[in-house]
Amino acid sequence: MSLITPDELKILCDMSKGRLLGLDVGSKNVGLALSDKGHIIATPYYVLERLGWKKDLPYLVNLIHAQDVVACVVGWPINMDGSIGERCAYVMEFYEKMQEAIDIPVLFWDERLSTIAAERVLLEADMSRKRRSEVVDKMAASYILQGVLDRLRKMS
Repeated sequence: MSLITPDELKILCDMSKGRLLGLDVGSKNVGLALSDKGHIIATPYYVLERLGWKKDLPYLVNLIHAQDVVACVVGWPINMDGSIGERCAYVMEFYEKMQEAIDIPVLFWDERLSTIAAERVLLEADMSRKRRSEVVDKMAASYILQGVLDRLRKMS
């Protein structure tokens, strides 16, 4: 699994009709979202509760194969001032563990304000606090992935 640029992802998407997998990595959960095969729409998919690498990685490997995923978009949690902090180190560790199990390209994507944007949508939908907490991670992953899909379309 290698890190790629948006330009490299664009080339890959032009050559393949496989899906993209969006990940919003947290310490307790990983929000997951999938694109359609035409790379237009990101859809919230699942919230993976972190149970340890021995359980988390097989789930991701199976999902990637079952859904014909050709690349992953991982939220890159840089600080508001653009600096790299502790959360980026955690995401890098997650990427390195994934790299051991999954041979698939990965794009890191600025995720600043993605959770806030997802929360706002859920609030506007008048969703209860409990329900919001159950889905916010996969909504944030969808928001991150949709940002990449929109960028790819503008690159055409």
